[in-house]
Amino acid sequence: MPRYALRIEYDGAPFSGWQRQADRPSVQGAIEAALGRLEPGPHTIAAAGRTDTGVHALGQVAQCDLQKDWDPFRLSEALNHHVKPQPVAIVACARVADDWHARFSAIERRYLFRLLMRRAPTVHDRGRVWQVPRVLDVALMREGAAHLVGHHDFTTFRSSICQAKSPVKTLDEITIEEVKGLAGPELWFRLRARSFLHNQVRSIVGTLERVGAGAWAPGDVAKSLAARDRAACGPVCPPQGLYLAAVRYPQDPFAGTGAH
Repeated sequence: MPRYALRIEYDGAPFSGWQRQADRPSVQGAIEAALGRLEPGPHTIAAAGRTDTGVHALGQVAQCDLQKDWDPFRLSEALNHHVKPQPVAIVACARVADDWHARFSAIERRYLFRLLMRRAPTVHDRGRVWQVPRVLDVALMREGAAHLVGHHDFTTFRSSICQAKSPVKTLDEITIEEVKGLAGPELWFRLRARSFLHNQVRSIVGTLERVGAGAWAPGDVAKSLAARDRAACGPVCPPQGLYLAAVRYPQDPFAGTGAH
């Protein structure tokens, strides 16, 4: 039974997250339904990470097992045809080893969070950015973010329903980039780690926004982290600015496919 790796983009707005649900639309359900149009099911695919309701992906990775030995390009084309008109695209497909796993073989995840700073309502980026009606102090935010890089107990920045066995994670990098977006000035937060806790990125960005707004001092981020208490976290920002940007593996399964 051949195994295939899929790199996937999607707009999370119309979905109740990645994970299949019986009575709500999901990205996993949309792709599994498309697979069912190609081969009799049921089909169960596994992903590198489960994104929440409203969260987008630029580089989600999933695996599927099929009976037929498909040409990877033809498989991606067929899936893209059958998943329409839903906002999901298979941007790369590759045959992988039978023991390769989209989740457990991954060694790094990268997230992007887009924050738009303007007062007027956004039109073209609605549902794709978190809009705040003020200009934030980026230097202060970077100072606050520096306290979070490294190996820490992230209980403060962890959802109360997080199912991870341990709150201890290593956050390898946080960068905050000033970007001239079409709708106005944006801040792009890029976070990189082997794995993340549930709501960790949104909790971090929401806390750093308070620093940029002047409500918190940069050192308050360190105090919040050290508290190891969810109540010490800043507001959790909304999901629409969050993107699963990339997943990295010891060897790129899509190398040589011509995908960008």
